[in-house]
Amino acid sequence: MTKVSTFIEDQIRLNNKYKQLIEEAYNLRQTDHALSDISEFRAIKLLDELNKLKFLSREQQQASI
Repeated sequence: MTKVSTFIEDQIRLNNKYKQLIEEAYNLRQTDHALSDISEFRAIKLLDELNKLKFLSREQQQASI
């Protein structure tokens, strides 16, 4: 498996987890603010990791051109 396909698989996995955490944070917003904040914080950390992977993937694609 190439590095680019590994980056893509990681991006898909992290994106799905990010969406799940954001939805969880939204659903908890009315009932438990602390859990909502924790879920949102985890989602932000995942979004940061996702952005790093997108940057590295873009670098790999430009290097192969």
